[in-house]
Parts: sequence; C-alpha cells; structure tokens
Amino acid sequence: MSDPDNPDKSKWLHDEVSPALVQLHSVKQVIYSGQTEFQSIDIVDTGSFGICLVLDGKIQSSEWDEFIYHEALVHPAMLSHPHPEIVFIAGGGEGATLRQVLAHNTIRKAVMVDIDRQVIDICHRFLSSLHQGSFDDPRAEIHFADARRYLQETNDGFDVIIIDLVEPLEAGPACLLYTQEFYQLVKERLNPDGIVSVQSGASGWTNLENFTAIINTLKSVFSIVCPYQVYVPSFVDQWGFATASQSLTPAKLSPKEIDHRILTRLFKKLKSYDGVSHQALFTLPKHLRHQLAITKRIITDKKPIFTY
Repeated sequence: MSDPDNPDKSKWLHDEVSPALVQLHSVKQVIYSGQTEFQSIDIVDTGSFGICLVLDGKIQSSEWDEFIYHEALVHPAMLSHPHPEIVFIAGGGEGATLRQVLAHNTIRKAVMVDIDRQVIDICHRFLSSLHQGSFDDPRAEIHFADARRYLQETNDGFDVIIIDLVEPLEAGPACLLYTQEFYQLVKERLNPDGIVSVQSGASGWTNLENFTAIINTLKSVFSIVCPYQVYVPSFVDQWGFATASQSLTPAKLSPKEIDHRILTRLFKKLKSYDGVSHQALFTLPKHLRHQLAITKRIITDKKPIFTY
C-alpha cells in the first residue's frame, strides 16, 4: 500500500470493527502512543476523520464526527429531565461528554469518574478540540476511580447518570459495568425523576448481540427503557444507546418541545441533534425491533458479556 509520492500513505490505522471487518485509515501523524495500566492509547491524525482517540486498537472518538455520538448520548436524557442540576458521568475520558453536559445552563455539578488517569491526562493535553476546556470548568468534579465502586461508596444522588464506557472487552476495565447488578446500583443513585443514558454498542448489521442484551438487561431493572440509535461514520455502523428511568420517556417528547428546551437550556448551538433528529433517533427499523423483542439474555456479574 506504499506510495513513493506520498510516504504517509504507507501508514495505516487498522480499526477492527468485527472479526470479519477491518477499516483502514491513513495516518498522517502519530501524536501519542503508549500503554496505561488498563489499556493501550493512541492519538493519531488520520486522513479520514482528523485526530482520533484510539483505545485498545479501536477508534473511540474522532474530531470530525464526535459531535454526532456525544450529542446523541447526552441530550435526549438531559432534556427529558425537568431540571437537571447534578450529573454523574461514568467514563468519557476525552472530555466530550462532560463538554455536552456542561452546555446545559441548569448544571451545578458534573461528577466524572474514569478509572484511567493517564487517558484523561493525555486527552487533556492532546485533544483540546474535543474537551474544549471542560476539565477546567469549576462545575466539573473529576475522580480517578472505578465507577461502580464510586457509586457503591457515595451517598450522593444524581438527576442524570450517563454511562460512556469503552466496550466490554474480556481483558478490559468495563465488563462489570454492563450488568444487571450495576444497573440496579445506578437506579439506587438516581434522584426522583432521574434518568440514565447508556452507550449500548453497535446496533447495525455487524453484531446485535451486545446491544439487544444491554437493552434487555436495562428492562429487567427499569420501568421505562427507550432504545435508540444514530449512524456514526467513524464507527462504520449504526450506534446504539438507551435511556432508562422510572418516570421519564424521551421518545414521547415532540420535536417542538425538544427545540424549545434546546433554546431555553443550552449555552451552545448543537451540530446534529434537534427536534427532528430526536424523533428519528427513536424510530427503529423493523428488524431491530424484532431482535429486541425476542432477546432473552440478561447480563449479570456471573455471566458478563464481551465484545470483540
């Protein structure tokens, strides 16, 4: 694949979408490459999606399309809550989820807990286009700890909890943060009228097992679970999410109401998410609704789920 007229073309990032599908990205520059206590981390400038955060060989965020993922993860839950003031974020190392949360003018405190201090330090240093100063916002409270243990030990309650974790790799740090027991703990830490948002893995044609199992597991804990998805170009797939609550149903909010809440609550303009796209997020295709309906698996501590 080398090109004598463009030596950079001989450098490629191999992003394994599944065992049967690999995406190649030309690499213009390796900005950082290393190994933390928990995972490998690379910051690379690609020809396809600009600067990317890569953990354990998989693209987690790219500067060109991260807004699609992070706006979809944060705002349906945040705007469904009547007045979110205190938010908990599990994961979110690059600071973009925190950035979206802090865009809400109701926020008094955003507690972000990530187990990997090195990832946050490296992202703080090299990914300013993603965090945009969110780590230094006085409303932000950053903890380097296991999110499950933090929730077990705190007595605080939260209006919104956002689960922005890496996928549950067998050797990774997150496999026990996708289980029924963890979601029960999350439920206990929500304030009345609280809501949780969960990144739920690929929901396209490559692999539905993780997404459908996560949704079914959430349904075993919460009364109201709303699965949804959006296409993320750098992930080469539809990407799944879910909100879960005992009282709030984002899928029922009208485009007009969403646009009104964006106008009155957010400091910043959004690039992807608005009332029309909100409605599209929750409109799932027939085959996906069918798979969700027939899925029986519940993820537990004793029987966790692992992705590729």
